Amino acid sequence: MDGQEEHPELAGYEPADDRPLGGRRRMVVIRSVVVLGVIALVLPGIVTTVSVSSATAESACATWVHYAAPDASGASARFEIFGAGGIGWECYTVGAFGGDRHVASLGLIPGNARLPVPTLGS
Repeated sequence: MDGQEEHPELAGYEPADDRPLGGRRRMVVIRSVVVLGVIALVLPGIVTTVSVSSATAESACATWVHYAAPDASGASARFEIFGAGGIGWECYTVGAFGGDRHVASLGLIPGNARLPVPTLGS
C-alpha cells in the first residue's frame, strides 16, 4: 500500500527540498519574539512577588522590633543570601544603642510576625 493511496489529497505532491520555509533571518526574528514574549509573561510575576515580600518583611520586622527592642528608633528588613537564618529576610533594629542589632529571621517568604506568647507567672 502506497502513501498516495492512504492520503488521496497528497496525490501529485512532491516535496521541493528539506530547507525550512523561512530563511535564517526569519528564524532569528521568531526566536527573539518568543524569548521577549516569555520574559513579558514572567517578569511581572517576579516584580510583584518581590514587592509583596518586601512590604510584608518590613511590616513583620517593625512588629518584631517593637516587641524585642522598644528603645530602637526604627526597623530594617534586608534580604540576605548568607544571613543568620540562611537565605531569606533578616530583621534588624535601627538607631538603638550600640548600632544595628539582629532581631529575627523572617525566612525566604516572610509572613506576619509570630511573637512568643508570654507564660503566666513569669
